[in-house]
Amino acid sequence: MAGRPAEPEVIWSRPERAARGPRPAYTRAEISAVAVRIADADGLDAVSMRRVAGELGCGTMSLYNYVPRKEDLYELMVDLVAEEHDLPERPTGDWRADLTALAHRARAMMRRHPWMSRLMSSAYGFSPNTMKYLEFSLWCLDPLDLPYGRKVELVAMVNGVVTTYVANEIQTAERTRSLPWPAEREHEIRTAYLEKEIATGRYPRLAAALAEDSGPVDMEAVFDRALSRVLDSFGSFGGG
Repeated sequence: MAGRPAEPEVIWSRPERAARGPRPAYTRAEISAVAVRIADADGLDAVSMRRVAGELGCGTMSLYNYVPRKEDLYELMVDLVAEEHDLPERPTGDWRADLTALAHRARAMMRRHPWMSRLMSSAYGFSPNTMKYLEFSLWCLDPLDLPYGRKVELVAMVNGVVTTYVANEIQTAERTRSLPWPAEREHEIRTAYLEKEIATGRYPRLAAALAEDSGPVDMEAVFDRALSRVLDSFGSFGGG
């Protein structure tokens, strides 16, 4: 297929514009913006080379001259969205506060782009904007007396918490939207079933847990506690 490399190739090492020849009709930014817009509206599965090409107004084969593989298109999308991190000029010096702020920014970004949780892997982690984010995250950790390998682990753990919670929020929201009856009615039915089972006495610890807190789960507080526990596990290695 036209434009496809014979060997593995990193899209960022591929010149966006040839040294000679006519000016390309589209930029990578334009291509990735169309793909992101499709994913935001209809989900990641709706993103195809054919649809992106159609919305750009070019042929599918022509698009392969700009983006050799669909995986490259995903990488362009991740990089474009990573620009939304809107990093400060420099860390504050309080590594815990800085990483907490980064985590909340990342969570907000992934909520704006629900499909991002499916692409949060190391395969798409080394584009220009994602590397800027990783570099800044490591800069925030300068106060920690740890080798960089351990600091990278901490950043990965924080990102893992963010991705896991956002993915759960998205799945819960999607399931609620797909219900053939009001979500409140399903909650009533499930609550009645749970209360009946608890009353049998077979689940004393679960009964005690529900007795302590039977109200709705505060997911914001749960997220903050999970994040704090990850940061606590590294707290003995530096100030903050």
